[in-house]
Parts: sequence; C-alpha cells; structure tokens
Amino acid sequence: MSVYDEKPWLAHYPEGAPETIEIPFETGLEMFQATLERIPDAPAIHYFDRAISFREIDEVSSALAVALQDLGFQRGDRLASYLQNVPQFPIAMLATWKAGGTMVSVNPMLKGREAATILNDSGARALITLESLWRDVARDIVDDTPVSIPITTSELDFLGDGETPALLAGCERDRDEATHDLVDLVSGNRGRAPEPSGLKADDIAFLTYTSGTTGPPKGAMNSHANVVFNARSYQTWGDLGEQDVILAVAPLFHITGLIAHIGLSFLSGAPQVLFFRFDPEAALELIEIHRATFTVASITVYISLMNAPGAGSRDVSSFTKILSGGAPIAPATVEAYEGAMGAYIHNVYGLTETTSPSHFVPLGVKAPVDEESGALSVGLPIFNTMVRIRDDEDNDLPAGEVGEIVTSGPQVVSGYWNKPEETEHAIPGGELHTGDVGVMDPDGWFYVVDRKKDQINAAGYKVWPREVEDVVYGHEAVQEVAVIGVPDEYRGETVKAFVSLKPGAELSDQELIAFCKERLAAYKYPRQIEFVDELPKTASGKVLRRELRDREASKA
Repeated sequence: MSVYDEKPWLAHYPEGAPETIEIPFETGLEMFQATLERIPDAPAIHYFDRAISFREIDEVSSALAVALQDLGFQRGDRLASYLQNVPQFPIAMLATWKAGGTMVSVNPMLKGREAATILNDSGARALITLESLWRDVARDIVDDTPVSIPITTSELDFLGDGETPALLAGCERDRDEATHDLVDLVSGNRGRAPEPSGLKADDIAFLTYTSGTTGPPKGAMNSHANVVFNARSYQTWGDLGEQDVILAVAPLFHITGLIAHIGLSFLSGAPQVLFFRFDPEAALELIEIHRATFTVASITVYISLMNAPGAGSRDVSSFTKILSGGAPIAPATVEAYEGAMGAYIHNVYGLTETTSPSHFVPLGVKAPVDEESGALSVGLPIFNTMVRIRDDEDNDLPAGEVGEIVTSGPQVVSGYWNKPEETEHAIPGGELHTGDVGVMDPDGWFYVVDRKKDQINAAGYKVWPREVEDVVYGHEAVQEVAVIGVPDEYRGETVKAFVSLKPGAELSDQELIAFCKERLAAYKYPRQIEFVDELPKTASGKVLRRELRDREASKA
C-alpha cells in the first residue's frame, strides 16, 4: 500500500465532510428539474436589470427544444453554442438536453478557421450564436461545416425595460434571413413540450474543447454523470444553497463556467449574475447590487478587481465564498487581495478533463505554502477522488517528491471525441495524466509546481516559471507577470519576465532584477525584463505563456 492509499488528506476535511458521496440525479436535466419543482418562481438569472425565473427558463428552453426537434435535430446530435455570457447560453444547454443532444461550447473569441475546426470535429448539426458573431465569423464558414440549423440571437434580447447597459453600448439587432431567430422560435412554440430525451448518466452532456496547447483542440466528452458529480462538489465544498448568488465571471463556454456557474445554479437554486463579458468595474457594481456571495475565477480576475478604480467605493462584504483556479497563485497575491478586499481566495484545482474540480481548499481554511518551492497548496482531493504523484515510469512517488499529477474519480471524462489514441495516452485505465507537475506533502496537501512543457533549462538547472512569478508578484509595483525561457548563447536558456505594472507605478528593469536576485538562487532570477501594458490571456483569464514564447521565437 502506498501513501496515497492511506489518504492522508482526509484528516484535513471540514467537519462532517464525507469521504464518499452518493449523487441523487442521473443527468443534468434531472438536476435542473428538481430545483424547478422546489423553487419555480425564484430567479435563475440576473441579466443586468432583468430577473429570469427558473419557470421562465424552463418554458423558454422547452419551446426551443421543440423547435429544434421540428427542424430535424435528433437524439445524439450536437448543438454548438457560440455565445458570450448571456441568458441564451444556459437556455441553449437545457434545450439541447431536452432534445436529447450534446452541447458543444465554442469560445466566442475564436475566429473563422478556429471555430470551423470545432464545428467540423464535433459534427455539430445546429449552431446558436450571437448575430454579431454570425455576421463577423460564422456565416462565412458555416457552409463548409455540418451545421444545417443556424440560429441567431441578440445580446439585447433578454434585457429589461431600462437603459441599455454600458457593456452593451453599440450593440444592435442585425438579423440575417438565412438564419432562424431564437426569439421567434421560442414564441412560436411557447407552451409545447419536447419529446422525452431519454438521456442517461453516461450520455455526453457537452463537448469542451481543450486549448490545443499540445496540438489541435480535442473535445473532452463530459458526461451527465461528470456534470452532476462536480456541480455537487462545488455545492458541498462551497457550502452553497439557494440563498447564495453566483457572480458569473468565468466564460460560460469554459468548463468552470459550465459547472461552477450554470451547473451549480441548476443544482443549488442560487441565481447566476450574467453580464455579457467580464469587466472589473461592472463586476464590482453587480456584487454590490445583487449581494453576490460566490464565484470561481482565474487569479487575473481578482487582480483586476482589487486594482479597479472603483474598488474602494463598493460594498463587496457579501463576496466571501471565492475560489480561484486555472493557474497556480502567488501567496503574495492572495495576501494583497485579502488586505484590499477583505476576503481570502480559496484555491481550487481541476482541468477540462476532470469536469472542473478535483481539489479544494476548504472554506475557512488558509492553504499551506510549500517550504521548498513557495507554492500555495491547490487543496485536498475531494470525495470519491484518488490523486497520486507519479514518475515518468508511472510509479507512485513518496510524499515530498515531485512528479506528474494523476487523477481518477467520477469527474474524469471517459475520453476525447473520436480520438481513441489520445484518450489511451492521456487517460489509460480511467486515470488522467494531467501534464501538471506537482507534489503531495506528508499531510496530504497537494501543490502544483508547473506544467511539464513550461520548464526552463538554464545551463542544466531546472527552473519552474511559477516560482519566479511568485517572487515577482511580491513587488508592490507589479500587477501581473508571466515568465518564460528564452534562448541564450551561454546558458542555452535564460529566464525572462513579462511584467505589467499597477496604474501609476514606476519601476525599472534593473530594480526588479535586483529585487528578484535577493530572493532567488542565481540560476533562477530573471536576466531579462520586458514591461507590457497587458499580458496575453485566454478567455478564462489564464496567462498564455505559449503566446509569449511564440513572440520570442519570431524575434529570433
């Protein structure tokens, strides 16, 4: 028996937290319907000045499901949702399930070639997209994809009667007669119920596409069982119920938005606050108005919140159940946010392939810091979940040794859509080899050191960018940082930091290098600093080191 079989993390579970848990629902649709029966007239969504109840979401999604079936959409078909954070997204999800299909979530930042790749790979038969995205992207590619049911909608469709919000300024309705209008489809079928979907736990709820950092994007097959399990994980570990309010800052197409916003709301009855796309000042205003209590976001979101011009004037005292995932967090950043905003950021860790969380830092507990690497713990494996640290030969490593994080549990997907070889490579025997390098301490807390591919080799010494970034974040003038390796004639590779400064701050590259030199081994501190206005990020807010490496390669 290895140390992992002994599950040392259980000693740190919150009082009463179970080692295993039973899930009462088979599908995401059953999960939603149970909440609908319990609180039909409670708000499911706040979209700027309009509240939309669970009853209305049910009626609208049923009408849309009927329309889809009338247009030829069948059980097992895929519907692509190419939308921002608007009410039509959860409506499309429910409608797809009610029609017996699988939803394909498409990043609204993707351009023609990228979006076409996902539509073709998934074999999507239907597409729901914003009129603006149809005009600018989708209509030029749809004829070369399997899509035969194009449906468009406007970000203005589900607003209340007040003034147009600033985030939607300039938006106009721009209907193309070559598409079906979502509002027309709903109004023409209001009151009708779709044929029973017949969905089961192992049916695919949605395909979520990886970012393609190691090749073409792959569609992770998130089953209904995966979705229900991890919606329950957020509810239990976050101590969440219908009295809570979810600030939906994560993009809904992303696995975090799908589970920690939509799925969690469907299960718990907590309303989602949607506001088209993330803006820090709008987010602060909506936290105050709706007394938002909970979110999951990348650390870059919290950095922008505490540095927003209106941060000090907003009442955000309700906003205490806050989690961060997607990238390791510098302890200095967590301390800075707590000092400025009054709440502790709890780490959560997971991937697209784990349908969001596999680890949590329990509410009310401050994560320990690894003495050797300075990394903040990403938490404890949640119930029903086994996590191990393995070497390159797939052997378990003792506590304290660094290796690859390997996860198994009810949240792990069965594989990638139409990619058996990639599935066997990444998830052999149902164990997900995450590609993340980490360590478990003797007490059962896990730490992510970095991604395997991001390691820097400086004259034979191994440097993990995250450790350097944590030190740079400790400088009071620094807002964001990303560290990569760049070619060096003498050392092979050397460390370079891209840094954005806080508004009004001044700092020279030599001052920052000296700051790091005092705190890092000689082979670790950055030899090069480049100041930038903003770092490149994914739609979920994760910094794209890959893009920075590509920039440096093009210069070379």
